[in-house]
Amino acid sequence: MPMDIRVGDVVELKKSHPCGSKEWTVLRVGMDFKLRCAGCGHEVMTPRSKVERSIRKVKREGETL
Repeated sequence: MPMDIRVGDVVELKKSHPCGSKEWTVLRVGMDFKLRCAGCGHEVMTPRSKVERSIRKVKREGETL
């Protein structure tokens, strides 16, 4: 079953981007995710299954964790 990831969520991944940031903003959701790096602004399209395996945490606007 797919995870509940929405546009605007910030996800923390297991591996860091070469710029050093582990946080990505979700720009598009579907079979692929479009993510923007919180550190350098680089955007990537990645298959949903690959992203869901590497998520550590989801930070949603308006929620306290």
